[in-house]
Amino acid sequence: MKRILTAIAALALVAGAVAPAAAAAAGKINDIRSAGKVRIGVSLGGEPIGFRDPQNNPVGYDVDVANRLAEKLGVPVELTDVSGDARISMLVSGQLDIVVANTSATLERAKTVDFSIPYNRAGLRVIVRKDAGISSLAELAGKSVVVGRGTTGEAFIKREAPGATIAYVDNFAPDGVLQLQQGRVQAAVEDSSLVDYLATQNDQLVTLPDLYSNDPIGIAVAKGDPEFVRWLDMFVSDYVQSGAYEANYKKWWGENANPPKLNPLW
Repeated sequence: MKRILTAIAALALVAGAVAPAAAAAAGKINDIRSAGKVRIGVSLGGEPIGFRDPQNNPVGYDVDVANRLAEKLGVPVELTDVSGDARISMLVSGQLDIVVANTSATLERAKTVDFSIPYNRAGLRVIVRKDAGISSLAELAGKSVVVGRGTTGEAFIKREAPGATIAYVDNFAPDGVLQLQQGRVQAAVEDSSLVDYLATQNDQLVTLPDLYSNDPIGIAVAKGDPEFVRWLDMFVSDYVQSGAYEANYKKWWGENANPPKLNPLW
């Protein structure tokens, strides 16, 4: 009798362990499919990463990635425009399932959220008004520089050009771009993917030649579901190896663009 009771207790312990494990295995993907949609944050703050077309529809490189992600999950997508400093907080608070918003995967951010392998890469670059006479970082001292609040550009300018006067915007485009075009600031710091494109669209603006970082851009999710992160890594791997990455990049930066090299391994 004692052996039987011991066996029953052991089975109960196993069953108790299996149930949470099974629930964890289901995880975020099961939650998304049960909800019948995936809530993805995208940044519509600048061409060609993310912006609105004349009909007010979200379009751009990241929007295409978000749509492909929803397609692979098998559910409709609900897109939310997120500013630089809101991307992480909205994930952590559960308002979003995923963020595909030109987010640099930094060690500091990785303390709060998890990242997939890079689906894009970009570096910080300085863009200036031609009439400002700026040709180096040192010449930013005493000049007004616009940055997105909570971005890597903000941290960079504070560290590398402490003599500059910072003008903050929540969305680099249109707000930061407008300030630059109107001459209310003399320079801006943003990802090269945004400012390189901007300089081709406005002959009053020019980028400084140096690239000040080479940042991995990852898909961000809340912590607590490593299996979901693994799935996202596989998604990015397929995105790169299938040729979709190169096609999407050239769609938005032009056929002669050279997409940054990505490692598709997961």
